[in-house]
Amino acid sequence: MLLGCIADDFTGATDLASMLVKNGMRTVQVIGVPGVGDSVPDVDAVVVALKSRTAPAVQAVGESLVALEWLRAAGCRQFFFKYCSTFDSTDEGNIGPVADALVRVLGCGFALACPAFPANARSVYQGYLFVGSVLLNESGMENHPLTPMVDANLVRVLSRQTEGTVGLVNFATVEQGAQAIRKAMTGLKEQGRRYAIVDAVSDPHLMAIGEAAAGHALITGGSGVAMGLPANFRRAGLLEIRGDSAALPTMIGAAAVLAGSCSRATLFQIATARERVPTLELDALATPDAAALAGQAQAWMVGKLGDGPVVIAASAPPEKVAALQAKLGREAAGALLEDALAAIAETLVAGGVRRLVVAGGETSGAVVSRLGVKRLRIGGEIDPGVPWTYAEGGMVALHLALKSGNFGAPDFFLKAFL
Repeated sequence: MLLGCIADDFTGATDLASMLVKNGMRTVQVIGVPGVGDSVPDVDAVVVALKSRTAPAVQAVGESLVALEWLRAAGCRQFFFKYCSTFDSTDEGNIGPVADALVRVLGCGFALACPAFPANARSVYQGYLFVGSVLLNESGMENHPLTPMVDANLVRVLSRQTEGTVGLVNFATVEQGAQAIRKAMTGLKEQGRRYAIVDAVSDPHLMAIGEAAAGHALITGGSGVAMGLPANFRRAGLLEIRGDSAALPTMIGAAAVLAGSCSRATLFQIATARERVPTLELDALATPDAAALAGQAQAWMVGKLGDGPVVIAASAPPEKVAALQAKLGREAAGALLEDALAAIAETLVAGGVRRLVVAGGETSGAVVSRLGVKRLRIGGEIDPGVPWTYAEGGMVALHLALKSGNFGAPDFFLKAFL
């Protein structure tokens, strides 16, 4: 293997894996911390998908270091710590603590940080993260139920999380290309900076950043910055040009969507699907019981599978999420929805669903764990950052699309099955 990646949630892992596949690297996503005896797949890159974004920082660091040890033993030449393009975290972590631990173990002393993904309207300018034309803290992310983002200045945000210091490679430098970026990062490292937030507002910027990081032991960021990495391995004569990196078995079987994300994008997608396909919207505030919610879905889906996709959603606008959290507590509210949707996924698969879209990082983690999936082969994209995958090692083999809540066009739940 050439590239070993650690992702802090399951949808982010497929997002990164999709970027690598699109740029010619055969990639497999491994679910959870690999075991000592787990076999190493015959691919160019492996993405270890953890459910650590909202875990206690100590747990996130521990799991990430175990994953790093397995990837190093597999012979990886470079490592990538993947987090969300909206830099989802809190002042206590987990991006800074995990990155600090990886830097320390790898002995590299420095890493760049770039969550930009222009194809999905995420850009970094003068160190500020924008979603479309608005600052991160005005995009709806300030209302995120688990990781509210109230500051768009990533130098400040990361500085509050790390033991080290954070610098900036600004837009004017990035515009000059890979050599200027490399020189600026080297200068920051020599000044004693541990991290550099790197501006990027276009794909050419990301390609240049990737080229500039060819000799870095560790890269951190969103999936966008990974688009420049495969070319580095090709220039070094380590990666062949292939045309079949995204090949998957033919998709057959009943289709369904499970949505747990409360992002604006997912709420729009549910509203769009509601006009075209059978859609059930669960109300956890009215029925705060996972088994009861799963029972409602099971009764509703009778006779509906097989005639096209169905949508089952537990997503809700910010005010309802806040009310549920006030009633149950933040952790209990999240666990309720995850347990309900995981149980529904199990029922759907038992009922013949073999094409399943799951919206939301926490929801995807719960569903994949319940289904017992061990590895995902990565296929072509439905929308930027969201590929179809082929899940193996679980209840049955099936096609899965794990969608970050913020990703996808309004008609995503419909186009996925066209």
